[in-house]
Formats: sequence, C-alpha cells, structure tokens
Amino acid sequence: MRRRYEQELEKIQDQVILLGSMVTNALCRSVKVLRRKALTEAMELIAADQAINERRYAIEADCLRVIATQQPVAGDIRFLAAVLEIATELERMGDYAKGIGKITLLLGSAPGITPPAPLLDMCQQASRMLDQALVAFVERDVEAAWAIPKEDDVLDAIYNQIQQAMIQLIVQDPTLADQANHILWAAHNLERAGDRVTNICERILFTVTGELIEMDMLMDEMVSDAVSDRR
Repeated sequence: MRRRYEQELEKIQDQVILLGSMVTNALCRSVKVLRRKALTEAMELIAADQAINERRYAIEADCLRVIATQQPVAGDIRFLAAVLEIATELERMGDYAKGIGKITLLLGSAPGITPPAPLLDMCQQASRMLDQALVAFVERDVEAAWAIPKEDDVLDAIYNQIQQAMIQLIVQDPTLADQANHILWAAHNLERAGDRVTNICERILFTVTGELIEMDMLMDEMVSDAVSDRR
C-alpha cells in the first residue's frame, strides 16, 4: 500500500517535469518563430498552449485526489502544495510563449524591425534557469534553490539592452514605434519567465524547510543593506 502511494507521488513529480519540458520547448520555439516572423507556426504555437493547460489541470486533479484519498502528512503535504503552485507557475510561463506567438501575428510579415538576436539569449537563460529549478525540485536541493534566482540578473541586463536598442530605433524612425513596442513586450514576457522561476525556487524551499520566503524581497533587502554599508 505504501509503495503504491509513493508511486503516485513519483508520477506526479514526473508530470511536473514533463510540463516543465513542454514550457521550455514552447518558450524557445516562440522566440524562433518571432524572429522568422513565421505566422503559420505562430498560430500553431498559440493552439499548442491548450496542451500545457490540460497538463496543468491533470496535475492538479492528481494532487487533489491523493490529498483526498491518501491523507498525506508533513513533508508529503508540503510537496503536494508546492506542486500545485509550481504547475500554476509553469502554465503561466506557457502563456508567455503563447503571448509571443500573438506578438508574431501582430508584427506580421511586413518589412520593418527584425526581432533582435538577444531575445534568443533571454530565452536560453530563462530555459536554463527553469531546467535547473526543476532538477533542484526533484533533488530537494536547497542550495540550488537559493542560487538560481540570482541568475535573473542576466535576464534583466539583456532586457535592458533590448529596451535601449528599441528606444534608439524609435528615435531614429518614429514610424517603427508600434513594432518596437511589440518586440519589447516579447522581451518583457521572457523577463517575467525568470520571475516565475524564482517563485518555483520559493516552493522548493517550502517543500524542504516548511518556510515560505519571498526571495525577491529578501534579495532586495540584502542589496539595500550592502549599499548602506558602503556609505
């Protein structure tokens, strides 16, 4: 009986990893589609988001069923609660990929701005952070969960680079403002994906320690204290 229960938990964990893989693929594909202005593929990408949604709902259903029928305690309860939150974060990251697909349709195939290469760098960084977070979740790696959110600074730096480039284009040619804003919104989606990874890391910490910690707020306080110490 216990072994069957453990297998159910393992199955749920495997489904989370599968959902994460689906999201990673969607994010990377969305940027490639955007840069090629591949309108047909963009529509396919938007439609494919339904599979991500359905996977999330299936995970939620499995978690609730286990809670209702197995009466899990302590660490298992924290694990299931974390899974419910992580699945939500992953589904929202999938929405960012769908959003980039919609941006591709808005840009259309008309001549204008070519979506910049650093968008690929953002996607690769966000995907790498997500992969690391999912490994940390499986391994219950608290040290990794603390370290991964610090890599979000890389995403922020690339986003700022793209923002400056788009502003310069608008100054040079105001007729490109709409296209530049669409590209900025795509970059913003990728930047937000990094924030979602931080939320996942918070749930890893909760699974292991039982403590709910807002990592962004804590890191902001650490930076503020460091600045104050220099004065």
